[in-house]
Amino acid sequence: MKTGLIFDMDGTLWDSSENVAAAWTERIGQLYPDRRGVSKSDIMNVMGLTMDRIADILFGDLPESERYELLDQCGSYENDYLRRHGGVLYPKLEETLEKLSRDYPLYIVSNCQSGYIEAFLEFYGFGRYFSDIECYGNNLKEKSDNIALIMERNGLDRALYIGDIQGDCDSAEKAGAEFIHAAYGFGTIDHEVPELGSFSELPELLKDL
Repeated sequence: MKTGLIFDMDGTLWDSSENVAAAWTERIGQLYPDRRGVSKSDIMNVMGLTMDRIADILFGDLPESERYELLDQCGSYENDYLRRHGGVLYPKLEETLEKLSRDYPLYIVSNCQSGYIEAFLEFYGFGRYFSDIECYGNNLKEKSDNIALIMERNGLDRALYIGDIQGDCDSAEKAGAEFIHAAYGFGTIDHEVPELGSFSELPELLKDL
């Protein structure tokens, strides 16, 4: 039986909200000098949502085509910014990934724009730990569809999705994956699931699942 671990990004592997807010504010200022930027709390409030929903929430006062174009501009600028500056990794992330990769293939599925996962992997040199990635920006598919796609594409008989918000849990269950809650992240879960107090607890938790 082939078992794989699929990870969410924000609130699970890292917190990039401060640098994302800085990047978006810079780009908004270049394109709309009279428009205020976005704050870290603005970004944290929409993390985990699909990109179209984020555009509707943060730029809803703009015409639809204009808000999506601004989102694309911010996302592209953000990717370049994160390739230079990174984000905040959760404690013992790399050593835990290295340990996990000895026993499981590792994957990432996120609702982010194309290039965001790659920026994370490139800045830290983490590409060697992950076998495959997928995101909303690549195919405009919901997270549940992309979890299922990773499972099918990689021949997984069993998959565990590690994420931090209710939407992650719902998506994992819809895709037929088991869910582990990164309780140190940004959200809570409305029913009992296996829970991590820190990322480094994952190898030990997996022994009991």
